[in-house]
Amino acid sequence: MTDTISDAVAVGRRVLSIEAQALTQMADELGEAFARAVQVMHDAKGRIVCTGMGKSGHVARKIAATLASTGSQAMFVHPAEASHGDLGMIGPDDVVLALSKSGEARELADTLAYCKRFSIPLIAITAVAASQLGQAGDVLLLLPDAPEATAEVNAPTTSTTLQIALGDALAVALLESRGFTASDFRVFHPGGKLGAVLRTVADLMHGQDELPLIGEGAPMSEALLVMSQKRFGAVGVIDAAGALVGLITDGDLRRHMDGLMTHAAGEVMTKGPLVIGPHALAAEALKVMNERRITVLFVVEAGQPVGVLHVHDLLRAGVI
Repeated sequence: MTDTISDAVAVGRRVLSIEAQALTQMADELGEAFARAVQVMHDAKGRIVCTGMGKSGHVARKIAATLASTGSQAMFVHPAEASHGDLGMIGPDDVVLALSKSGEARELADTLAYCKRFSIPLIAITAVAASQLGQAGDVLLLLPDAPEATAEVNAPTTSTTLQIALGDALAVALLESRGFTASDFRVFHPGGKLGAVLRTVADLMHGQDELPLIGEGAPMSEALLVMSQKRFGAVGVIDAAGALVGLITDGDLRRHMDGLMTHAAGEVMTKGPLVIGPHALAAEALKVMNERRITVLFVVEAGQPVGVLHVHDLLRAGVI
């Protein structure tokens, strides 16, 4: 059994090493053609149509999904289906991104002819510049001459890894050229763990009606009543202008236990409490809470408290 495990690990390391070397080679060879491909996609008024056959088709679907999730209008069109009517899905303002290691997938022929006929920009990803696809491309992204990880049977391994990585590189370069932000990304990922992390503080906070607030001159008996009613374990202290100037927590109560009821809120509070803005990401609020070991954050805009966020709100939303 030990020998079997060792053999499997050795194979795994060999495969990863072969593919890693190919990725490094592709990175070193990346040049002007890549920049032109990004520019063509950036300038497109329509969609980025990804296509490919077999394993290249699976990669093309993934690239289309990555592009779509990062703010680019993108879709996958199966080349065989394209020949039976789906070519009509490709418009004159679109850009076609076609993948084929050999560049000779016969199912792509009609799509290539269609692009040429209607002057639709074609970005070709292939390992053979002299191939049908390589010759048809307005922009050629040439995969390096690197061996597949299964040399004896030549199954698509290294080549598909290169295609996926190149697709990621195009997507990232495109989103950065467009100034795509985390806030934009959130729009396309409203569900699941990623969507929760990308939600804003304003999405999760308790609003004005639930704010535990008292004035600086309020007696501590009132502060305790508000803390009990609002159930956040803290109360914010505001000045005459309504600005948040302090915070009273359980820790403050313990520190002033002797003669607590003889004090005003302004005498017990911790001045200059940590706050956060409503447009900050929920993930940022969680980071602040973890670093400062606190459970409550007041949300402030233009100096005025507009909400309050408890760590339990982040927990319920799936941010944690």
